[in-house]
Amino acid sequence: MFVDKVQIRVKAGDGGNGCLSFRHEKFVDKGGPDGGDGGRGGNVVFVASRNEDTLATFRYRAELAAEPGNPGSKQRKHGKNGQDLLVKVPIGTSVTDESGVVVADLVHDGDQAIVARGGSGGYGNAHFVSSVRQAPRVVEKGEEGRQFLATLELKMIADVGLVGLPNAGKSTLLASISNARPEIANYPFTTLTPNLGVVDIDGKDTLLLADIPGLIEGASQGKGLGDEFLRHVERTHVLLHLVDMYANDVAADYQTTQNELAAYSVDLTQRPQVVALSKIEGMDDDIVQDKLSQLQRVVPSETPLLAISSHSKQGIQRLLYQLQAMVADARQQAVPVEETLPVLRMAEQAPSWHVIRQDDQFVVSGHKIEKFAVRTDFDNPQSVQRLRDIMKKMGIMREFVRQGINPDDVIRIKGVDGHLLY
Repeated sequence: MFVDKVQIRVKAGDGGNGCLSFRHEKFVDKGGPDGGDGGRGGNVVFVASRNEDTLATFRYRAELAAEPGNPGSKQRKHGKNGQDLLVKVPIGTSVTDESGVVVADLVHDGDQAIVARGGSGGYGNAHFVSSVRQAPRVVEKGEEGRQFLATLELKMIADVGLVGLPNAGKSTLLASISNARPEIANYPFTTLTPNLGVVDIDGKDTLLLADIPGLIEGASQGKGLGDEFLRHVERTHVLLHLVDMYANDVAADYQTTQNELAAYSVDLTQRPQVVALSKIEGMDDDIVQDKLSQLQRVVPSETPLLAISSHSKQGIQRLLYQLQAMVADARQQAVPVEETLPVLRMAEQAPSWHVIRQDDQFVVSGHKIEKFAVRTDFDNPQSVQRLRDIMKKMGIMREFVRQGINPDDVIRIKGVDGHLLY
């Protein structure tokens, strides 16, 4: 079964907790704290593989979860790191999160991307030893690994994309010139999934062709599954637009497909194209020329216009040479993926935290303080005191006073269940 879009929950491993331990050993005085740090949680890593061709394996899986890190232990032993989860996906897979941000775009065989990073391990009490704190009972919890609902989308990567209305002869052409064996029948929508075929040109070059299922009017808005298929056209270098010789109005058929390409993405109409009038076997030359004349009125003058027959091979060799030249030119002009990615620049310096008063509570937010709070054991008085010290150094305690905090007012930190009193 061909599946080109799925949603699945991705969960990186949580970091292991730090250990609270003191060395108790016979004949060893001043053993001191010896609690080790927790291990790092495993990452979820996607790997592009030429051996995968569908996302169907993810359709019935509820979650992709990496191993958590192990907690630290006595004798300063570091917890074992969680094992990374390596997930093979087809070449051309992109991954987005709930907000639509692209997390990964894997376009080459062997490309790897960490889509969810494991949490850091918490420090054990041995980490907090200092000249003024000889026997700390402070430990940190492990950081939670990232988790989110990922959307996996497969966009086929091909040199040439075959487009046209249903029954224009795309599958017949692909079967005639390549190693592909798509289903072929004399009714619309025979092809329900994209097909790939490799075309050999004189034993010196190859082209990868993608047969995109027939587009109809309204395809860009989802009619006839068109929007599901149009995404596969995005990664092709050249478009081969087939128009059925037997159509009542070949110009209107051509325009319908062009309109749907433009409605989906203006960039698609600017992609190099070849227009081919198909199924000309057995037709009088006068009739073929009349149909070509109708197309010439609407096809841009710079776009090659040919007449072909997949059965008799008429015009096929010329078509392949034309595609070969255009693909070679498009490859040279192609901008590497990494050059098209947006450049991220540092934003203006903003406050690293905020304090908002809500009735008798003060809510603190900010990435850095939230990260410390998540790793704080609120059942451990020394760990809570450490969090107070951090807030004091950051100036948060001073802000509480400025806003008129009273004794026993509750302080909460965004995203954390625990709380503390002023």
